[in-house]
Amino acid sequence: MDYYFFIMRYDTVIFDLDGTLLDTLDDLTDGVNHALAEFGYPLATREQIRSRLGYGSGYLIASSVPGGRDCPEYQAVFDCYFAYYRAHSAVKTRPYPGICELLTELRRLGLRCAIVSNKPHLATLDLAKEYFDGLVDSAVGDQPGVVERKPAPDTVWAAMRELGGTRERSVYVGDSEVDIETAKNAGIDCISVAWGFRTRKQLAESGAQLIVEDARQLFEALG
Repeated sequence: MDYYFFIMRYDTVIFDLDGTLLDTLDDLTDGVNHALAEFGYPLATREQIRSRLGYGSGYLIASSVPGGRDCPEYQAVFDCYFAYYRAHSAVKTRPYPGICELLTELRRLGLRCAIVSNKPHLATLDLAKEYFDGLVDSAVGDQPGVVERKPAPDTVWAAMRELGGTRERSVYVGDSEVDIETAKNAGIDCISVAWGFRTRKQLAESGAQLIVEDARQLFEALG
């Protein structure tokens, strides 16, 4: 991907992870179904898992077991899922086309980049190091009892403080209604991507103001 020099509108770019930087759907599906099978529960389809993403791993497992969080085995299923997923999170997962080149160019231009995810913090760090080592300045995942998860603005604000970003020159990039709401709650701009876990129609119905189709359009939207 050949980029040209732009005077960038933003100096701090905060990215969602699943469905925005990385296509994690197959590894997430495998992880959930491994845990469901271990406890004899019906398996989930890939599309069912897609629809359950965005609200964190607790929600993902709760929406996949009978009775949700009231299921007597909810925590055991969650622990089984998380142990398996951490060990297999990079088997089928891949960056979306053009993402690594985009991050490389943003770094060359001096922009600060962070990942803020509702994925558990340790899994977020694992994937950030595996795929984006040296390309992002910070990665923040879900840490229950430490900081409120998205759509609360807390994790975004934490990343902004770490990077020295201001609300005027920071932007959140994500693929779901959760990300749109998070950016609104944080008081910063939002760019929605159409290649992730929600359709363009779903994003528009959730109030997306700007939707991009590929990494090239995303770069141009940051300029």
